[in-house]
Amino acid sequence: MDDEQSAIDLLKMFIAKTPFLTLAASTTNPLEALGIVQSQPIDLVFLDIHMPQLSGLDFMRLIKGKSRVVLTTAYSEFAVEGFELEVLDYLLKPIAFERFLKAAQKALNVFATPSARWQAPVEEADDYIFVKTENKGKMVKVDFQDIIYIEGMKNYLSINTAEESIVTLLNIKDLEERLPAKSFMRVHKSYIVSLNKIRALDGNQILFKDIKSYVPLGETYRNAFFEALQKKVMSSKK
Repeated sequence: MDDEQSAIDLLKMFIAKTPFLTLAASTTNPLEALGIVQSQPIDLVFLDIHMPQLSGLDFMRLIKGKSRVVLTTAYSEFAVEGFELEVLDYLLKPIAFERFLKAAQKALNVFATPSARWQAPVEEADDYIFVKTENKGKMVKVDFQDIIYIEGMKNYLSINTAEESIVTLLNIKDLEERLPAKSFMRVHKSYIVSLNKIRALDGNQILFKDIKSYVPLGETYRNAFFEALQKKVMSSKK
């Protein structure tokens, strides 16, 4: 978020060059940005300080730690106040890619530590997620209700629906945390399934309603899987 489009364009270019970052949104309007952060599971915000209507520091106070923040500004005098609000990093304009990448890596290290992921409660995501695809970083909206299963492939994921398979640069643990737990479950080290899409269980193979593919049920996930199915059946009877 920045009130100068040229600054946004620079950050968008940097994000596109950074494989572990996915751009969720960009805007020159701080009120629009506030709505985005409050309604979506945004991990990280690159935030200008001097903006009309709402300053970056006031923006941080309003989101109350829901997203981590890297401040971007031409004014170094706000560094102390920024760090008092627990910003992740402070980038002075003009921003070099090497310095941007250092801040991004700092964010990655924070999110890689489970105990440090969020200090504030995280709201459950809406009924969709945006993911970056292999097609030149194109962002695709995926509705949770369309997902049948997800397959992890090293640093990539394949999100499978009845219509298509969407390949995205995410790891399976990150996506698992962004899916609603009541509808999705890890059933294997490389697979997550939609509990709503399951048709049957044949031995260690999970079969689905809308496609002929199947997913293996890992032995270490078996007990939790059956407990989840039982809870879902009991819930549907109420």
